[in-house]
Amino acid sequence: MSNILLLNKIAKVGTDIFDDKYTVSDSCENPDAVMVRSAAMHDMEFPASLKAIARAGAGVNNIPVEDCAKKGIVVFNTPGANANGVKELAIAALLLASRNITGGIEWVKTLAGQEDAAKVIEKNKSAYAGIEIKGKTLGVIGLGAIGGMVANAAVALGMEVIGCDPFLTVEGAWGLSRSVKKAASYEEIFAKSDFISVHVPATKDTKNMFCAESFAKMKDGVRIINLSRSELVNSTDMIKAVADKKVACYVTDFATPDIIGVDNIIVIPHLGASTNESEDNCAVMAAKQLVDYLENGNIVNSVNYPAVVLERGGLSRCCVLHYNVPAVISGVSSAFADAGINVEHFVNRSKGEFAYTVIDFNAELPAGVLDAIKATDGVIAVNVIA
Repeated sequence: MSNILLLNKIAKVGTDIFDDKYTVSDSCENPDAVMVRSAAMHDMEFPASLKAIARAGAGVNNIPVEDCAKKGIVVFNTPGANANGVKELAIAALLLASRNITGGIEWVKTLAGQEDAAKVIEKNKSAYAGIEIKGKTLGVIGLGAIGGMVANAAVALGMEVIGCDPFLTVEGAWGLSRSVKKAASYEEIFAKSDFISVHVPATKDTKNMFCAESFAKMKDGVRIINLSRSELVNSTDMIKAVADKKVACYVTDFATPDIIGVDNIIVIPHLGASTNESEDNCAVMAAKQLVDYLENGNIVNSVNYPAVVLERGGLSRCCVLHYNVPAVISGVSSAFADAGINVEHFVNRSKGEFAYTVIDFNAELPAGVLDAIKATDGVIAVNVIA
């Protein structure tokens, strides 16, 4: 029996993936795995029983990813599961940025009860006029699951789309419309775009990528959409750029105290993935990844360990989480050889500092073998699956 701890409310369609071999609860003390959405985990103490954390969403900034790797805890996310929900909000954001729709709606509310409201509206509606997005250039930074869908949708709406992603995958490239033009750099996006939509994670390299220096490279009156992370934008510089009309409108899904209520900054209350469909998709994907890892040792969509998927080829499976250093593989192999156990299948993959090795075998594993593997320099954790 495995225990699954829920740190947030997870859609039932996801928790239903766990059969009677699992106990799913929001209060178990020794969980084998955790499912989480937005709960902060940086200050949590993880029990020795914990093997995996699944984030029902793409961003993992609420999880101490590297510390988890050092403890042999695999952290999963669900890339693409909420992509359509975020894409649809990005299209709405483009339209909100192009016309003062929200300002107009709020103004109309002030006319409640006035018998001549219709006449007043017709007389003054020009104050809320804007531009059309058709024919304008949209620069998309980040062409992953979400950015690629935004780029394609914008093409369908008649926009000229240019995109930049230094880490674009082959799969991502295949999914792009042929009409999406490649930009050589972020600077080209800044220089050519009427609208910019950013879809990259918050890292030390992307923090404050929108700042006074980058605004200076942009067209006057550019409109910027940020549904990714608040850390991508220097809010002090953004407020000044909006006041100076360098940025005509900034739409973001992330509220910080200084930007709330600022004219021409539209703050959405983090609704990117807040659709029934997105929550269901994320929950199902996260649950399936946990089941496959706990029952088969397979890793799919981990942010701190390499992807390893191996069809079961023996009675038992030994899964070794370790540092990507020399001699670990030979040490693990020697432990099996010294015990006279034949290895049926063997796979090793690495991801930066960390690595993962899976061994299938058809024998009982003596305690001494497990002890020898754990004692090997560089080994972090060992899980045996019968």
